[in-house]
Amino acid sequence: MVQARGWLLLTNDDGIEAIGFELLVKALHEAGYPLAVLAPSGNHSATGMRINLMKPMAFRARDDLTEAWGLNPHETPVHLFELDGTPCDTMIVALDGGLNHLVPGVHPQLVVSGVNLGPNLSQDAYHSGTMGAAREAGLYGVPAIAASFTSFDPEGMERAVDATLEAVAKAVTVLPLRAQNLGRPHGALDTGYFTSWPKSGADERWVVDPEAALLSAFANGDVMLNVNAPGTWNGEWATTRLGVRWYRNAVHFGDTTEGSTATFTIGAASVDHAAVPSGDCDAVEEGKASLSCLAVWPQSHPFALDEDLLAHGLERTVDGWPRWLING
Repeated sequence: MVQARGWLLLTNDDGIEAIGFELLVKALHEAGYPLAVLAPSGNHSATGMRINLMKPMAFRARDDLTEAWGLNPHETPVHLFELDGTPCDTMIVALDGGLNHLVPGVHPQLVVSGVNLGPNLSQDAYHSGTMGAAREAGLYGVPAIAASFTSFDPEGMERAVDATLEAVAKAVTVLPLRAQNLGRPHGALDTGYFTSWPKSGADERWVVDPEAALLSAFANGDVMLNVNAPGTWNGEWATTRLGVRWYRNAVHFGDTTEGSTATFTIGAASVDHAAVPSGDCDAVEEGKASLSCLAVWPQSHPFALDEDLLAHGLERTVDGWPRWLING
């Protein structure tokens, strides 16, 4: 069968049977995207980029979900697998040879991680398994989108799925059908968009055409996209950076009796929000879907994106989309 579209590789951190993942798989399948799924078998929320080293991880085909979710693999290809591992484990296994072992010949165009139940805004970027999987895909040279619903109540989650489909549609339009940098076969590419730190000054190659440089960075896995959509999404988009929010009173101290072990539980915190220009938290509070262009590699790494170039990623169209993504 000749594929009119590139393959999407899907994962999440809530587990393969999570409602947000089911809704996303169904929607992408209905839209005609060939899908390869390798998702955690259980919930691995807030595991960041944790991986299992030297520990065998079982995987299973989930053909039962193909039937339960009403998918038609004869019309549009779809392969569902689960792994007893973390979100990052799924990406390492898939992109370091496992996907070709499970489904020979499948070469992803794009990774989509989500849709997560709960926001991944501001410093959530450090804790999120959803974002960790997308970042891991980037480390392997594959463009990736992380997507989240900003409520912990699944009611209205379809809005975040709709937003994710819009972002995927924009991305696949500007990307080659196969990720060209999968496995980073050429090592450190002479891209012209990496930071010059600790030296000062920008590479003239990206200065001439910053939009082309950002698109190239996305295609090479050096930047990723992070979508956050509220249940009250009004259909509008905002191109954003990470905002500022603080989790307060995040630790609950358990009651103890003599001779028992004390318990501490992290969660159910109150959240303080500080407004910043183009912040993702601010966009969501306005009922918009937030789309952030984030560097995959950490600051001071030789592959980190030039910060002045990353600032160009905030330039938006009249519809709120990143200009580099639309003009690409």
